[in-house]
Amino acid sequence: MLKLERVTKVYKVGTFGGKELTAVRDVSFELQPGEVVSLIGESGSGKTTVGKMILRLTPITGGAITFDGVDVSRLKRGRVKGYYRQVQGVFQDPFSSYNPIFKADRVFSMLRGAYFRQLSSAEWERKLHASIEAVSLDPAQVLHKYPHQLSGGQLQRLLIARALLLDIKYLVADEIISMLDASTRIDVLNLLGDLKARGLGVLFITHDLSLGHYISDRTMILRKGVVVELGPTASVFGNPQHRYTKLLLDSVPQLHTKWNGDGVLESYAVADDEAGVNGGSPALVEVEPGHFFAAEES
Repeated sequence: MLKLERVTKVYKVGTFGGKELTAVRDVSFELQPGEVVSLIGESGSGKTTVGKMILRLTPITGGAITFDGVDVSRLKRGRVKGYYRQVQGVFQDPFSSYNPIFKADRVFSMLRGAYFRQLSSAEWERKLHASIEAVSLDPAQVLHKYPHQLSGGQLQRLLIARALLLDIKYLVADEIISMLDASTRIDVLNLLGDLKARGLGVLFITHDLSLGHYISDRTMILRKGVVVELGPTASVFGNPQHRYTKLLLDSVPQLHTKWNGDGVLESYAVADDEAGVNGGSPALVEVEPGHFFAAEES
C-alpha cells in the first residue's frame, strides 16, 4: 500500500529564499493495488507536487510517505532502485520524455542497462514485445522510429509500457492525456482501466472532472494544496458537500447547452477569494461512509 500522512511541501521563494510558499498542506490518503484514485484540482492547486513527492522528484517538508510501511524519504541507493521497480510515473507531455535525436526505443534500452543486464538478447526482446503489446501497440510499428514519427498517444503508451516492464505496483499518471486528442484519450483511459483490472494502483492526476469521473474508484479534490473533499467517486460527484467541489461541477461545460453569461465563472472567482484554505487545513468530516469534506466551507 502507498500511503501519505499529513504530507506538506513548502518552497523557499523570493530574494535569497526569504519567503515561504506552502504548495501542499497536510495531504493524507492511501492508494491500494487495483485502485484508481483521481486527484483533481485547478492549475496551481499542488497536484503535480503531490505526484513528484511520491516519485521522490522533490523532497517532502513534513509528514510521511510510506510504501508497504517503509518511509520512502529515507530510502538510500539500492533501496531507491527497488522502489522505482514498483512505483513509476508518466507525465503530461510525452514528447519531453524523449530525446529527438534518438529513436523512441532508447527509453527501453536505458531501462535494460539499469535493471535487466542479466537477460539475454532473446529474453529481453520477448519481455519488451510483451510489454508493448500489453498497451495495444505493435512492436514492429513503433520500435526503431524517432519520436516525431509517432503520435502523442503512441509515445504515451510507450512510456506506460516502459513502466510495465518493471512489473510495477503503482503508477503516478500526471495529466497524461491532456495533450492528446479526444479519440486517443479514450484509448489511454481504457488502457488504464485494463491495467487496474490486472492489479495496478493508479494515482490519476487531472484538472478534468469528466476524465476523473470516467476512470476512478475514489476522487480527491485539492484546493490550494489542501484536500477539501475525498471519497468514492460516485459520492463526490453525485453528492458533493464542499462548496468548491460544487462550483467545479457547475463550471463544467455541457454538450447540450450553450453559454449564456449566467455568472458561473464570476462565482468561481469569488470562491477563490473566500476559500479560506491559506491559513490552515480544516478537519475533514465524514458525511457518509468513506466520503469526507472540509466542513468549514460546506
